Amino acid sequence: MKASGNKILITGGATGIGFGLAERFVSEGNTVIVCSRRQPALQEAMNKLPQLITHQFDLASVRDREELFRWITDEHPDVNVLINNAGIQNWMNLTDDNFYERAKEEIAINIDAPLHLTSLFIKHKALTTLINISSGLSFVPLIKTPVYSATKAFIHSLTLSIRELLKEKKIEVIEIIPPALNTDLGGKGLHDFAPPVKEFIEAIFKQLNEGRRELTFGFTEALNNAGADVLKSTFQKMNQLPESK
Repeated sequence: MKASGNKILITGGATGIGFGLAERFVSEGNTVIVCSRRQPALQEAMNKLPQLITHQFDLASVRDREELFRWITDEHPDVNVLINNAGIQNWMNLTDDNFYERAKEEIAINIDAPLHLTSLFIKHKALTTLINISSGLSFVPLIKTPVYSATKAFIHSLTLSIRELLKEKKIEVIEIIPPALNTDLGGKGLHDFAPPVKEFIEAIFKQLNEGRRELTFGFTEALNNAGADVLKSTFQKMNQLPESK
């Protein structure tokens, strides 16, 4: 993927990693469109970065996803990069009364939305690059976020497959694999311990310019190359579980 001269759509691009990507892509000479279900977040993003094009869509809605595709096709037919970034993270337990409802919400945003948008946008003639955001939890789940971890494992697996499936259409498929970062994902204050988004963005743009298709940072660099024993040990340590015999 070339670093400049693109027109890029970022889902969930008003905050967190999505906004960090938007900010950097704009600075590199790209036109960036971000969508979010929260208008106040979009307004705040525009206040910080007036060059953004924004539009409110709820990606949990099939109708809104289809409307987003129609809007892009009609108003921005030159969009050539789709970044499936929108995601939510619920800290919960299987015994919670609302577990299933919250799980369905995560699946709608984290799986249904990128799957549906991918199936729509591969028909978009200008599309040259598809970028999916997975997570280090694709490799080692955090038991406090059981469904979120599983949705990111799905995205990782899907991305491996569609990278090969879309070769004949000459669509490049890139996976960004972040570790925990200092964002409000999952709730305010939960990730205050983590590295800042800006540091992460710097690292992955270096890899992007090198032509890499799996972009990692710190913890996820190690996990992406780890064997089964390391992954098992990391799972036990990260979740504060006793060593298995």
